[in-house]
Amino acid sequence: MSELITGIGELTTHSGEYGRLTDAAVVIDGGRIAWVGSAASAPAADTRTDAGGRAVLPGWVDTHTHIVFAGDRGAEFEARMAGAPYVAGGITSTVDATRAATADELFARADSLRREAERQGTTYLETKTGYGLDVDTEVMSARIGAQVADTVTYLGAHIVPAGVDRRDYIDLVTGPMLAAVRPYVDAIDVFCETGAFTVDESREILRAGAAAGLALRVHGNQLGRSGGVALAVELDAASVDHCNHLDAADIDALAGSDTVATFLPVCDLSTREPFGPARQLLDAGGRIALATNCNPGTSFTTSMALCVATAVLQMHLTIEEAVFAATRGAARVVGRVEGSDAVGVIAPGSRADLQMLDAPSIAHLAYRPGVPLTAAVWRGGHAVVPAP
Repeated sequence: MSELITGIGELTTHSGEYGRLTDAAVVIDGGRIAWVGSAASAPAADTRTDAGGRAVLPGWVDTHTHIVFAGDRGAEFEARMAGAPYVAGGITSTVDATRAATADELFARADSLRREAERQGTTYLETKTGYGLDVDTEVMSARIGAQVADTVTYLGAHIVPAGVDRRDYIDLVTGPMLAAVRPYVDAIDVFCETGAFTVDESREILRAGAAAGLALRVHGNQLGRSGGVALAVELDAASVDHCNHLDAADIDALAGSDTVATFLPVCDLSTREPFGPARQLLDAGGRIALATNCNPGTSFTTSMALCVATAVLQMHLTIEEAVFAATRGAARVVGRVEGSDAVGVIAPGSRADLQMLDAPSIAHLAYRPGVPLTAAVWRGGHAVVPAP
């Protein structure tokens, strides 16, 4: 059945044709956007929802999460808040817990987090493997990821597990493990960082993924200038994520490429790393995205709204830039920008992923930080959070 959403006080479309409209309406039909325009000109539909002057915008597109895991790292977080440094090796405790968990336990946790994100306006979600680090657990994680998320990224190269020869593990990641997870994943990622994998090791791993037909992602430049950004640009990766430490050469390289720099501002709050220079990169002509990095160690949140508010209040993005980065900009990372597969945009033919705010404008996402503003959510035209 078709649905008319009318009485929209402010409609943010991220479409060049429609822009940001007031007193607007949208028609959903068959899981797609069928019509966009003035409320006074809206066509009839089978059902009608009155937004009552509330703002409507695309659903969040969260392209960096790690929601398939077991265990808790609250004690580690508390110690870090008391001054302990963040190091990549903290992942080991989650690996141990994940290996010990059953598939049902892992699914229940991941599905709960997915639903939590959905209630806050996230309508497209990526998740990664990377807390198994052996073939069986990585495959189980990939299968579960494919059940709960829109896209799955293979992150066997998260760290080298304790007690495993480094060369043997890289051979496993690029050989039997890659072959085993391949039916369930869309992209490959590597943690190119001190304490994880070097640039040369990361290049070898990513090239193996590319040969298997996977899109390329990189964790890079989180703890320092690890070389991950330069590597991502060299290999034409879809994204390089974290990007806390960029110099002028990194910014120029990203600005001259199609690689999206994904910033993870809540992770930066948790690790007390400096916020990445998103403002400078945008000014240089680069492409950016925002994501939660939902994981048990450094960013245990599913709130994209918190990411947007932090980017505005701390990283000097405008509200429009931050919302774009969390929707249309993020859609570039997963190749969902055109036709009926498009997300992060409200335009005829795109997937009907929308959220309604209990506020008159997207400005309230940063103007009222921390306030739960999600009033309704549609995913593929289905009201997963019904309108009030």
